[in-house]
Amino acid sequence: MTKSVSSFRCSECGWTTLKWAGRCGECQQWGTVVDAGQTAGITRKLKAITLVGDGIARPITHVETDAATHWPTGINEFDRVLGGGIVPGSVVLLSGEPGVGKSTLLLEVASKAAAAKSRVLYVSAEESVSQVRLRAERTNALEPELYIAAETDLGVILGQIDAVKPDLIIIDSVQTVSSALSDGSPGMPSQVREVASTLIRVAKDRNLPVLLVGHVTKDGSIAGPRVLEHLVDVVCQFEGDRQTSLRFIRALKNRFGPTDEVGCFEMTGDGIAEVPDPSGLFLSRATEPVDGTCVTVALEGRRAMPVEVQALVTDTQAPNPRRVTSGVDAARVAMLLAVLQERGGMKLSTKDVYVSTVGGIRLTEPAADLAIALAIASAFTGLAVAHNVVAFGEISLAGEVRGALMSKQRVNEAVRLGFTTQIDAACGSIHAAVALALGTSRSPRDTELDRAFK
Repeated sequence: MTKSVSSFRCSECGWTTLKWAGRCGECQQWGTVVDAGQTAGITRKLKAITLVGDGIARPITHVETDAATHWPTGINEFDRVLGGGIVPGSVVLLSGEPGVGKSTLLLEVASKAAAAKSRVLYVSAEESVSQVRLRAERTNALEPELYIAAETDLGVILGQIDAVKPDLIIIDSVQTVSSALSDGSPGMPSQVREVASTLIRVAKDRNLPVLLVGHVTKDGSIAGPRVLEHLVDVVCQFEGDRQTSLRFIRALKNRFGPTDEVGCFEMTGDGIAEVPDPSGLFLSRATEPVDGTCVTVALEGRRAMPVEVQALVTDTQAPNPRRVTSGVDAARVAMLLAVLQERGGMKLSTKDVYVSTVGGIRLTEPAADLAIALAIASAFTGLAVAHNVVAFGEISLAGEVRGALMSKQRVNEAVRLGFTTQIDAACGSIHAAVALALGTSRSPRDTELDRAFK
C-alpha cells in the first residue's frame, strides 16, 4: 500500500494539498497553509503490521464495559455540566474571555479536591506563585495538598508531575506553555498541538485527570488549532458579562455526559459562588403590577429559569423612532413591533420603543416572543400584566402564537414559583393573547385599550 505525501499542510486542521493555497480548503482559515518540508510526488510504502493476541479486532459483543466513574469536584454546578464530575484519565478544556473567572473557578476546584485529601498540582503559566497565593487567600482556597508551580516549559511541567505525583493537574493556560520539541513561540498552532498531545498522553497513561484553560479569539471561538477541541474529552465554555456578576458554564462537547446542561455561578468579592436556584435573579421586586413588564420561562440548556422582560413605549417627534434593546435580539423585536402594528392594531411606528431583560440575561430563543410582545403591548396601553401570569410562545408573521419547546418543563417551573396563569399557544393569535393578558388589570388610561385595537 502506498501513500502520496503532499507538499503543503494547514497548521490549523492538518489539511494537505499538492499546491500552495492562501486559504485552507477544510477549515477556511487564511494564511495557515505552509510548506510541509516534503516534495510533491514522492511516495512512501506503508507496511502492514502483524497483530497477535488482544490486538486483533473482536466482536463488539465480546468487549467488556468499564463504566466511567465520575469523581465529584465538590462544586455541584460544575459537576452538573460535566455529567457528575471529572472522569480519571480525562482531559477537560475550559475556555472563556479574559477576566470572566476561569482561573478563579479552577482554583476553587483545586481547593475542594485538595480538601478531600487529593493531591493537586496547579500550574500557572501566566501568573507568579505569589499572585496565585494572594488570590487563594482572598477566596479561602489555601490547602496543604494544593501544590503551586509557575512554569511555561512543558519539560519542566512533566518533571513537576513526576516529583509531586498529583491526583489532579490544572494547566492555566495551554496557550502559554511551550515545548522544546516544536518550533515557534507559545500559542502557535504547532506549539498548542504538541503541548496538548503530550498532556493528553500523560493523562491516558497515568489515568490522571487534567484541566486545561484555553484562550478565546475575538469572535468567541477557542484560540489555537481546531484539532485541540477534537483531542480533549470535554470542552466547556465559561460565559458572562463584565457588567453583571452572573456567569454560566456549558459543555460544548462531553464524552462522559450531556451537552445541554448549564451551570450558574455568581462572582463575589470572596471568589465565585454557586447559584443552584437562579429563579430570583431575573425578576424585579415590585410589589404591585407595573405596566410594561411580563415574565417568561427561558431554557438555558435543560434548566428552566423565569426571566422578566421590561418595555417602555414613549412618544417621539423624530422622523425615525428609536428601537433600543438590551438582552434581546434587536431584529426579533423589530419583527414583533411590525406584527403588533399590523395584526394587533397598535400604532407603534411613531413611538420610541425600549426593551430590556432584568439581571442582564440574554434571551435568544423564539419562545420569548410572546413575553416581549406582551410587555410592549402593556407599555403601549398602560395596562399591567398580573403578577401571576407567565407567557411563552413563538409569534409568526401572521400573528399566530406557536408552541414552545419543552413546554411541560417550563410549566412545571412556573407552577413551582407560584405562577397560576399561563399564556401560550392555546390563545391562537397575538390579538387574543394580548386581550387575555391585559383584560384584568386596568390603569387610569383604560381607554387606551379600545384605541389600541381596531
